[in-house]
Amino acid sequence: MKKTNPILLCISLTVLLIGCSATNNLTMSAVEPAPITLSRDVTRIGIINRSLPSKGNKTADKIDKILSAEGLNLDKEGAVAAILALKDQLNRNEAIEEITIINDLDHLKKGLSVFPSTLTWNEIETLCEEYKVDAIFSLAFYDTDTKVAYRATMMEIPNDLGVKVSVPAHELTLNTLIENGWRVYDPYNRRIADELAFSDHVVATGNGINPIKAYEAILGRKEAILQQSKYMGMDYARRLLPYKHRVNRDYFVRGTDNFKIAQRRAQAGDWDGAADLWQLETNSPNPKVAGRACYNMAISNEINGNLEEAMQWASKSYTDYNNNYALGYLNTLKYRARQKAVLNQQLSK
Repeated sequence: MKKTNPILLCISLTVLLIGCSATNNLTMSAVEPAPITLSRDVTRIGIINRSLPSKGNKTADKIDKILSAEGLNLDKEGAVAAILALKDQLNRNEAIEEITIINDLDHLKKGLSVFPSTLTWNEIETLCEEYKVDAIFSLAFYDTDTKVAYRATMMEIPNDLGVKVSVPAHELTLNTLIENGWRVYDPYNRRIADELAFSDHVVATGNGINPIKAYEAILGRKEAILQQSKYMGMDYARRLLPYKHRVNRDYFVRGTDNFKIAQRRAQAGDWDGAADLWQLETNSPNPKVAGRACYNMAISNEINGNLEEAMQWASKSYTDYNNNYALGYLNTLKYRARQKAVLNQQLSK
């Protein structure tokens, strides 16, 4: 008896399942409200720096000593780079009229790689009154932590005659973790409008005949860390703005010939033409077909931005025809409707 190749069998079954799937996938653009919502009267923002370079642990290793000494300035410069980038990005926000960087607040700095205690509202209101601002953005902490990895390798260097020869060498890899945390104080409502910590890595590698020479061969590490710090400040400023992202949806492509034709229309970008056929099938005597058609009509309305109608169709698909896909989709639509209401409120400021 001829044996069946299990790999070919698996592939065949996968193709068969895909070909017989009752649904097709689509992606569409969705706009989410800004993660940070400030009071309507906030037009002037003050930025404070509560981070303080941490001294780290003393060590006998030469490379660690170099990194420890360098880290003091790197933390300070990285924090400044993040704040300046935050200010630059906030300046592009039409809702903000003025941004002030508030310096000389050493008594507020903590120097920890975690969130310090929140400032009191009396402290916040005093700052706002003194510097004529409406809200405070705080760089709560900023910290770099570098891990060192050595590896024996070979490298080519010229000898006394100028001929390159291979010699034993050290490869030094510096993996720098950049951590930062931000808070936004909204004194009008006396609330923390946002609190977020995030991190990223910068990896640099160099080769040399000894670890010190390998370190000296690393180029652009500091610049890369400062640039990444700028990106972090810019990204945080964008949290005041709505943002677009892609969402996935499944729609039904099996049930009647009209579903097959509608699928081809949808694949060609004619979603309105596909909806014409789905609309016809919403009156089908077959409850399964009608339920799928109602579900697809919800998809069509969401594509066109009609969330209220989309929710009505999804509800009908579930309540009248017991389409189990529709209940989860209805909850998704309700979430989108709530987000749209928040977005509209933000845009009306």
